[in-house]
Amino acid sequence: MSTSTTTSAPAGSDLRPHVLVLFGATGDLAARKLFPGLYHLAGQGWLPEDYAIIGSGRHSPGTDEEFRQQVREALEEFGDDLVDDVLDPFLERISFCTSDADDGSDLAQAVADAEDRLAQAAGDEGTDGVRRLIYMSIPPKAMDGMVGMLHDTGLNERARVVVEKPFGTDLDSSRALDATLKKAFEEDQVFRIDHFLGKEAVQNILALRFANGLFEPAWCNAFIESVQIDVPETLSIEGRGSFYEGTGCLRDMISTHLCQLLGFVALEDPQCFDEKSVRDAKSAVFQAMRPLDPTRVVFGQYDGYRDEEDVADDSTVETFVAIEAYIDNDRWEGVPFYLRTGKSLAEGRRVITLRFKTPAGGIFNGDPGSNELAIELTDDPKVTVDVRAKKPGPDMELAEALLRLDMADHDYESEPLEAYERLLLEVLRGDRTLFTRADEVDRLWEVCQPLLDDAPEVKPYAPGSWGPEEALALPKGGWRLGSEHDHG
Repeated sequence: MSTSTTTSAPAGSDLRPHVLVLFGATGDLAARKLFPGLYHLAGQGWLPEDYAIIGSGRHSPGTDEEFRQQVREALEEFGDDLVDDVLDPFLERISFCTSDADDGSDLAQAVADAEDRLAQAAGDEGTDGVRRLIYMSIPPKAMDGMVGMLHDTGLNERARVVVEKPFGTDLDSSRALDATLKKAFEEDQVFRIDHFLGKEAVQNILALRFANGLFEPAWCNAFIESVQIDVPETLSIEGRGSFYEGTGCLRDMISTHLCQLLGFVALEDPQCFDEKSVRDAKSAVFQAMRPLDPTRVVFGQYDGYRDEEDVADDSTVETFVAIEAYIDNDRWEGVPFYLRTGKSLAEGRRVITLRFKTPAGGIFNGDPGSNELAIELTDDPKVTVDVRAKKPGPDMELAEALLRLDMADHDYESEPLEAYERLLLEVLRGDRTLFTRADEVDRLWEVCQPLLDDAPEVKPYAPGSWGPEEALALPKGGWRLGSEHDHG
């Protein structure tokens, strides 16, 4: 561990004092993402000057010092290089207080005490200037009782609440969850988090399209033949049998992550990168989406899934989904959007591919092939364009060529933020641009509901493959990933 001091930017100095309450603070998400993210923000000076972090849950990990040691171990395993001058004061601000749906009195008192300390440190006479950030990393079935507790104890006041997916399991449960949240919070207090939207590469879709005259005029059905949003995973369910049996791939990935990516690809020009403009434009895409046709959807389950722990011997839960979707508006009329994701597949990738139409007629005999714009959703955004050029030699023959945009080749002052880091910072700032709105969630469940009412038959597939054979033929021209055109 280094003992040097990290230079802190003053970016967090204009933020109000905050008490961060993390429900599920001893869980996997907190260890892998939340505490490492908060530590990195602290090291860069992006947290408020005055803040406290209170972990909470039904079972205590021991004393505050024992909990801090648990956080330290998580940071050593999942964080970047640790710096003593950042780590020690960060850990000192962390404590733990037990709570549950029936009793939140101790937690409310712990928050009040922390607010008093922060107000004094900031030189404020009262605590009205202290903001609360409540992170609900809890199962959906526990949400109703915990939200009720927050309301009864007054912890919902001056608070922003972060809610993890899944946002229900179908249209009815989603609406029930929304009604529960609205009992204690106004809509502008609620931050429904989808970590895909925090990725630099996803935000770069907007920059690539709207800041470049090369792409924006062609971003429509006059030029685009199809769009693919492909997120295969090599990992199996990895001990999450109980979760997957109750959720499945459609609810876990399609109705959330991949549909949100579709929204970013397909939206109209918001004119301004702000909360209302971007979310209004994205919501309009979802309103124009055609409800999914079960005959144009493939469900799959990898061989061996039923042998996983906590999985039923006769389970028909899908671990793979490939769908064909349509957006019925002027820009996208007739353009199929193909979404594919699943467990135990051939590669772990996140790629958006816009396949352009083949030029009509022309001087070249035969089909010169389609141009494809591929956006890799990696930490270092990478964009490639397949083009055709003349093959060197005496004859006029075509050959494939590749244009590549690699952001990693440039030296920028600011390093990219990991998705959870970016989204945590946006909650502190009160900016909901990269979060999901209630009407978006509701409409996406309406779009997906036909698959819940009439689920396609689940097809088997071999681990390490690209899924069921039926899915390979879904897009005209096949999928980019796994083809000869894939340069990943």
